[in-house]
Amino acid sequence: MSLPSILTLVANRRDNTLSKEAIELGRDIVKGAAPVTLSEGEAVEIPFTTKDRVAAVEAARKALGTEQYRVDTIVTGTEWRRKMVLISDMDSTTVDGETMDDLAKLNGTGEKCAEITHEAMNGKMDFAQSIRARAMLLRGLTVQDLEKTLQGFKLADDIEELVRTMNANHALTALVSGGFTWFTSRIAKVVGFDFNYGNFLEIKDGVVTGKLLGPILGPLQKREHLIDLCKRRGVTIKDSITTGDGANDIPMLTAAGLGVAYHAKPSVRKKVHEQVNFCGMRALLFAQGYHASQIIK
Repeated sequence: MSLPSILTLVANRRDNTLSKEAIELGRDIVKGAAPVTLSEGEAVEIPFTTKDRVAAVEAARKALGTEQYRVDTIVTGTEWRRKMVLISDMDSTTVDGETMDDLAKLNGTGEKCAEITHEAMNGKMDFAQSIRARAMLLRGLTVQDLEKTLQGFKLADDIEELVRTMNANHALTALVSGGFTWFTSRIAKVVGFDFNYGNFLEIKDGVVTGKLLGPILGPLQKREHLIDLCKRRGVTIKDSITTGDGANDIPMLTAAGLGVAYHAKPSVRKKVHEQVNFCGMRALLFAQGYHASQIIK
């Protein structure tokens, strides 16, 4: 059975322009109708029908996700496009960097921590084991060290636009991380997320003990938060969008109505078909059918 679908093409407005050639190539690949401009020189959507959306997006990405074009391609259905729940990962997604790796550098354990992070984010190490091991490498750091690391973060391109626009359209938004609540609470406040969830790092008298308090928030718990937020908003999981980069994000990415691998690890890109590899977070709004004029800056 042929499924009514939308191919969204997005170029990074900071260093690229969505060319007519790229648009026509995308249209030819999916045998689509006339493109609809969402943002001049940045994003279009192309209606088409297909029996296999996965094959369609992979064909489009193979042709356009090259250094020649540098265009992100996302295929969705025509229903449930405007999502009512957003969950974003923190490290290397909402912010550019890995919290624990950056902290460990201040403690002289950066190389070991980065090695564990790499193994965990590529699915080669149990997440709970990895987070406890990395937390221990931070023992002795002070709150001032945490503040210094926080100040060094750069937010992902357009993440504030994504959250503001979805909040304004009555969606629930949440920052959900396998990292620490000390950071998620502060970053969520800056960006404007409604909720934040993470792991509790023990701090006594202003010093990190290296211990984690309470149950570990890992891959399955991220998915549970997605389910809970959908229930709270009174919508089905089809009405949700999630984004992340690591192996611990895969359960929530594959469960959501639209799960987007954001500048993700190779192991994630193998399992999550909708991807943003060149652009910022505006791509997630265009994939939902938002026009540039509807984005809140």
